[in-house]
Amino acid sequence: MLITIPDVLTPDELATARALLARADWGDGKATAGLQAAQVKNNRQIAEDDAQLPALRQLVLEALGRSALFFTAALPLRIYPPMFNRYGGDANRFGAHVDGAVRRLPTGAGYVRTDVSATLFLSDPAAYDGGELVIEDTFGTHAIKLAAGSMVVYPSSSIHRVEPVTRGERSACFMWMQSMVRDDGERRLLHEMDMALLQLRQQLGDTDAVVRLTGTYHNLLRRWAEA
Repeated sequence: MLITIPDVLTPDELATARALLARADWGDGKATAGLQAAQVKNNRQIAEDDAQLPALRQLVLEALGRSALFFTAALPLRIYPPMFNRYGGDANRFGAHVDGAVRRLPTGAGYVRTDVSATLFLSDPAAYDGGELVIEDTFGTHAIKLAAGSMVVYPSSSIHRVEPVTRGERSACFMWMQSMVRDDGERRLLHEMDMALLQLRQQLGDTDAVVRLTGTYHNLLRRWAEA
């Protein structure tokens, strides 16, 4: 299930994020890549010990916390702390890869299973050429290049890549979620049902049928969720 979420960050939050990014130190993105991904990864990334990283992470997590669409798309149980990368110049691409199934938390206190991946775009798409996030899923191949402050959410099992940036720079935040519902097909059904229920409530109000269907949604979530 691939879902785009507009305006995750407000204009003020986006301006704050860009100011923090401008003060950050950028290292080699291979530092956090697995064995296969490291062979095709050529970008820059903010190091775990960078002074700007805590404020950037807090900003993004607070924005995600108020996004109902993000919650229904990912049903997050745990979120790996958001990370930040940059493409441009000689470090301008990330070849085809699949995200590792589990990631050790930066603190060393446990692991996160990567069910859902997300990219939050931070650069104006007019400021760079190339840089599309290309995702392969069961419905084909999708090239994603969103407005700054918008996000795409997709299964971590998908093969994906970032096309070379041929002009300007592309900055983004990326992260992984361990979902309460591990199976992507079950997450898709729940998301589609939730979106349909939202439309029905707007059109009909809380009729008896809408209330019963809402109960079915929550009973399915109870059956499939791990919390």
